[in-house]
Amino acid sequence: MDKVRIATRGSMLALWQAEHIKALLEKEHNVECELKVIKTMGDKILDVPLAKIGGKGLFVKEIENALIEDEADLAVHSMKDVPMELPEGLTLYASPKGECPEDAFVSNKFKTLDDLPEGSVVGTSSLRRKVQLMKVRPDLEINDLRGNVNTRLRKLDEGQYDAIILARAGLVRLEMDDRIASVIQPEQMLPAVCQGILGIEIREDDERMKGYLNFLRHEETMYRVACERSYLRTLEGGCQAPIAGHSIIENGQISMKGIVADLKGEMFVEAENSGSVDDAESIGKALADTILAAGGKSILDEIYGEEESNR
Repeated sequence: MDKVRIATRGSMLALWQAEHIKALLEKEHNVECELKVIKTMGDKILDVPLAKIGGKGLFVKEIENALIEDEADLAVHSMKDVPMELPEGLTLYASPKGECPEDAFVSNKFKTLDDLPEGSVVGTSSLRRKVQLMKVRPDLEINDLRGNVNTRLRKLDEGQYDAIILARAGLVRLEMDDRIASVIQPEQMLPAVCQGILGIEIREDDERMKGYLNFLRHEETMYRVACERSYLRTLEGGCQAPIAGHSIIENGQISMKGIVADLKGEMFVEAENSGSVDDAESIGKALADTILAAGGKSILDEIYGEEESNR
């Protein structure tokens, strides 16, 4: 029996994602899948916000090295953790149908964001979530929150926070959606680019793996990935800047909204774009170009300039 080696992080959510792909592959093909658990730098440094230590690439570099060195055949990522520039020779080949993209409001005491009393402490380490929270509720105290899903929920249960904001998809996948007090709609908090979508990365020349993975390429989801990652690539965005972007597809048309904000949550540049799904990539790029021209470039230049000067 042919064997497929799957590289993954060791968090509960990452393992669920890898096990999910493993089960689908074994059901579809006569193969044996083996999980190769890799501890990434992002898993080792838990007391510093990602924006200060190098961003989302901290969760994938060691895993990608396993692919490059032929120690694994594929890697399963949360697509929102994958940097825009992939190492030479690797490709994001498949994405199965995406899960719910929204953020979730999690609290033991309050039902919605609007219910929080003035001065309540909310936990998140996402700059995107922080600035959007600051816009709708400037009276809240927003504190950093790192760690896997269980760690974050434990800190909430210990009373360190009145509420925390998590990706809805992760809680649904871990069958912890009973912890969701309410779903935050994109109109109130625009999601991260590709939130809720999985990406399967392989070596570009691995025709065997392409054959195994073709059935997992969900067309609509991959159009969304093309649009949203093109948007983020054009903005040259990472964890260091508050960037949001979300697309929907209806009747062969893709519509995307994007936001770029400054770190204080005082300046927001928003725009929307739409067109045929066949033009998904160029629609994302054009949206980013519109935002850059409308003031987004000066916001990002200032953020990245400060980042350089602090190194």
